[in-house]
Amino acid sequence: MYKSAAGLVRLYSTAAAANGTSSGSSSSAAAPQYHSSSGSKVGANLHTHTVKTPVGIKAAIASLKPKTTRLSNEGPIECDLHGFQLLNSPVFNKGSAFSLEERKAFGLDGLLPSQVNTLDEQVDRAYKQFKYLKTPLAKNDFLTSMRIQNKVLYYELVRRHIREMLPIIYTPTEGDAIALYSHRFRKPEGCFLDITDPDSIDKRLAVYGEDKDIDYIVVSDGEAILGIGDQGVGGVRISIAKLGLMTLCGGIHPGRVLPIVLDVGTNNETLLNDDLYMGNKFPRVRGEQYWDFIDKFIHSLKKRFPSAVLHYEDFGTFTGRDMLYKYRDFIPSFNDDIQGTGAVVMASITAGLKYTNRKLLDTKVVIYGAGSAGLGVADQIVNHMVSHGATPEQARLKIVCMDRRGVILKSMESPEHQALYSEDDKEWEGIDTKNLVEVVRKVQPTVLVGTSTQAGAFTEQVIREMYKYNPNPFVFPLSNPTRLHEAFPVDIMKWTDNNALIATGSPFPPVDGYYISENNNCFTFPGIGLGAVLSRTTTITDTMISAAVDQLASMSPKMKNPKNGLLPRLEEVDEVSAYIATAVVLQALKEGNAQVEKEQRPDGGFVSVPRNFDECLKWVQSQLWRPVYRPMVSVEHIPEIHTFQH
Repeated sequence: MYKSAAGLVRLYSTAAAANGTSSGSSSSAAAPQYHSSSGSKVGANLHTHTVKTPVGIKAAIASLKPKTTRLSNEGPIECDLHGFQLLNSPVFNKGSAFSLEERKAFGLDGLLPSQVNTLDEQVDRAYKQFKYLKTPLAKNDFLTSMRIQNKVLYYELVRRHIREMLPIIYTPTEGDAIALYSHRFRKPEGCFLDITDPDSIDKRLAVYGEDKDIDYIVVSDGEAILGIGDQGVGGVRISIAKLGLMTLCGGIHPGRVLPIVLDVGTNNETLLNDDLYMGNKFPRVRGEQYWDFIDKFIHSLKKRFPSAVLHYEDFGTFTGRDMLYKYRDFIPSFNDDIQGTGAVVMASITAGLKYTNRKLLDTKVVIYGAGSAGLGVADQIVNHMVSHGATPEQARLKIVCMDRRGVILKSMESPEHQALYSEDDKEWEGIDTKNLVEVVRKVQPTVLVGTSTQAGAFTEQVIREMYKYNPNPFVFPLSNPTRLHEAFPVDIMKWTDNNALIATGSPFPPVDGYYISENNNCFTFPGIGLGAVLSRTTTITDTMISAAVDQLASMSPKMKNPKNGLLPRLEEVDEVSAYIATAVVLQALKEGNAQVEKEQRPDGGFVSVPRNFDECLKWVQSQLWRPVYRPMVSVEHIPEIHTFQH
């Protein structure tokens, strides 16, 4: 045994120099060797020439364990910052938790109070400060400030109080913060791409590095934000917020993500007339100019970050859909409004069918609100039925969609995506297709989904009519925020003698001891995105999403206790995401879309992914970023290896 950390450090440094082992990765977990999407070598050799000094015995011991993938959380963090630079880095900063050895090694003596705190102590202090604040917006500001100061502390605080804080960092409070973006602007975050300067796209993206630096990207053009509509350049905050959830719920490294807003103008008259508005002050650009801009953006993104996953967020009703299907095979793409919402609803349906011993292909669905979310639900139901043996035509016959005109009929002029679900007019003769009660009477649905933002649309008469034909009606009022819900769980349960299976778009308290599941997209998109990142998939297929649906449904607590919800509790979301990611990785490997096994391990050889679910789950969990303070190694900065995103 060595009597001091210094002795072990000297042993490690000597051994590393002799055998050429890597001491771990930077906080961005960049691997010493990199491959393009085609598998050819494009990067640097192992950085044996780097001066690496483990700080403390924990860092020295951790440095001896080889890393198995570029994102593995084994080993310490390599840090190339000192002094104020280090304290100003939200990725590396530990604040008062820097050990005495770290303070000396990184030039922090005199910059911190003498007391060394644990992360637990820091979280307790931060939570007291949070509770002192009186308004949701003030709490949102506090958490935003913490996020840009200390990522570990921020994510651990929110993780421990996720049910209380999720409405603060996401809907509904984040919507208010976005609407007031230009008035509350403090520190810029994210990448701003300007439609008036399309030739600068790559230059603007270059600020965030290259392939080795970015794993996950969220982009929005701000047109349809969280139920509050067009918010222009303020949409950058929805990209930031969504990436926050990717880290909180999915374990994506917060230093390897990129939030983007496309500033293409706005049709929000309030913003256009606001002297403080920070975006382009002209009406939203449409048509050829818009799509040329999008095409340049996508191709620049693919060239600079060829392995990154692209997530579309809060685009207009059909813009996001067109974008997804146009580019999904060019760059691995995901649209949460369409696919995430649809996947979590389908998982709730699948869990309910299992609980009530009913068959998927016998399910009939009425979707009230055929916008992007409603059609996304319809598409995912179709995709899931197809993956379980139906044809697309057979699956669509099980779904009736309604919009402001009523049931979508073939005689109507409807966008292509809606027209897929149009009904034969003859089948609806003599029926008021705008009257939901009459529609329910004709269809006798298993499932009633609300994505209409029409408060109170699921009336007592509607629910009781559904209950006549269905002893366990599935009722999913999904519109956000709460004031726009189609019905409240307490009423639905009253009208169905507590026999309804409910999943909502916002959190609600239990009713007569029955837990009300929140159909929160947090249960799907982080796991799907994580699986796509870890597998290095070339595309996110419908069957990969279907695998995620089946995995989430299999974790339903309803099977253990009838009073449990259809979905796991929100407090379990990080564990759920790991299981979903495992299902996605295995499906990507099965389909031949995964490229991860073409990557070299940091310690030599190629990455190998276990095909057994439990072993693959362990492999996934070994790569999750977690909000813990890891031991540190002081290094010199090498651009080919370390990111400059601090």
